[in-house]
Amino acid sequence: MSLIVSTSPHLRSRTDTASIMRDVVIALVPAVIAAVVIFGLRSLLVVAVCVAAAVLTEFLYEKGCKLPVTVGDWSAVVTGVILACNLPVTIPLWQAAFGSIVAILVVKQLFGGLGRNFANPAIVGRIVLFLSFSKTMTAWVFPDAVSTATPLAVMAAGGKLPGLLDMFLGVKGGCLGEVSVLALLIGFVYLLVRQVITWHTPVAFVGTVFVLSWLLGGDVLYALNQIMAGGLMLGAVFMATDYATTPSTNSGRLIFGLGCGILTVLIRQWGSYAEGVSFAILFMNILTPYISKWTRTKPFGGVKA
Repeated sequence: MSLIVSTSPHLRSRTDTASIMRDVVIALVPAVIAAVVIFGLRSLLVVAVCVAAAVLTEFLYEKGCKLPVTVGDWSAVVTGVILACNLPVTIPLWQAAFGSIVAILVVKQLFGGLGRNFANPAIVGRIVLFLSFSKTMTAWVFPDAVSTATPLAVMAAGGKLPGLLDMFLGVKGGCLGEVSVLALLIGFVYLLVRQVITWHTPVAFVGTVFVLSWLLGGDVLYALNQIMAGGLMLGAVFMATDYATTPSTNSGRLIFGLGCGILTVLIRQWGSYAEGVSFAILFMNILTPYISKWTRTKPFGGVKA
């Protein structure tokens, strides 16, 4: 009788990339449904264009470079849906497609594909669109199809916000997937139950924004509005938990969320742009390798390398 000894890990799981990505898509469904209810059927068209452009870009690039085609892992679909959730319903469709192309081609594929990108592709796609087409990226529409400012812009101008219930349900201006906090919380719970993500980064992110906003604004109501306005919940649940661009340790995830929260508040309070979530996450993405290195655990009995 002989024993075959191999290196760890020895545990095996049926979970693979495709199943994880499908779970993320399922978790995003409530936000997409809320967008359709709030903004109309054009929301679905924006989502479809983003997803189609993302999948087609990945397929054509990998075919052209004679690489294994990976569109079956659903990661391009996730990128397309998340990007669409970060866009206003009035966005020209060609711009939505351009954002997906940038996200997949420049941020993901040119860096070696899934798991090798330094930043979340959807975040970079959104930032590129915002910097390139700021007028159309800030053409917010209220649920009654009347042009309006987002709650963050209203707060910055000292205007009157919708009630807390309307803010929670999504009866306000904003991007497709960010307006309904209820829908995002449903997705968050689903991902936790499925063990796709952990609570560390979202709770640290949102909690930091709440505490700092309370301290700076001197009002709990102001802090609650800061949480429910803008893309904080969307970013905390679906973009700051990306496997490839966020720390792999729980302590690192807490630090990552804390950093995202601090940067978001700093940008919102003193920046020229009312929103700061995407820029905060992108900056922390750059620090991820260092955070992971600082927080990685040492094997019992091991020595420092």
